[in-house]
Amino acid sequence: MKICYRDLKAEELCRELFQDFVRHQTVTKCWRKEQGQWLVKDAPFIDDWTEEEYQVLISCLRHTVESGGLVCGAFCDGGLKGFVSVEPGLFGGEHKYLDLSSIHVSEDMRCEGIGRQLFAMAKEWAKNHGAAKLYISAHSAVETQAFYKKMGCVEAVLYHQGHVEREPYDCQLECRL
Repeated sequence: MKICYRDLKAEELCRELFQDFVRHQTVTKCWRKEQGQWLVKDAPFIDDWTEEEYQVLISCLRHTVESGGLVCGAFCDGGLKGFVSVEPGLFGGEHKYLDLSSIHVSEDMRCEGIGRQLFAMAKEWAKNHGAAKLYISAHSAVETQAFYKKMGCVEAVLYHQGHVEREPYDCQLECRL
């Protein structure tokens, strides 16, 4: 199985691009911060995207490309099986963060190294664009957090309040470049 990685253009970002992509994730346990302590809690749900959420995602990814950010896809047999995006604007003062706004691997292709490769590409791009760290507002599912830990991520020194307000259960992470 050969995986091809390439930057995506704004005009490619449409619903049809995602026809071979399976967002589905069955979550049973999540990390939660309670009274300053990180704990694993039962929080069962199924994460999947609605058509409306796909449209919002596509709009956001187009904006990322059009504003000079990175959107890179992983393809297998011509079908999109993973993608990553990094926003172009530095923030966080001395922390020099760039925002890893999304990284997803299709359910049928997880644990094949695609996420690791996409993350490495995001780190390289961010470093080449002046960042010292990637900032990630990450899904709190235990499996998702295990991936980020393997990638070298730790709790963010400085929280991005916009991310915290939009996704209060996300874990705010950073990764030194």
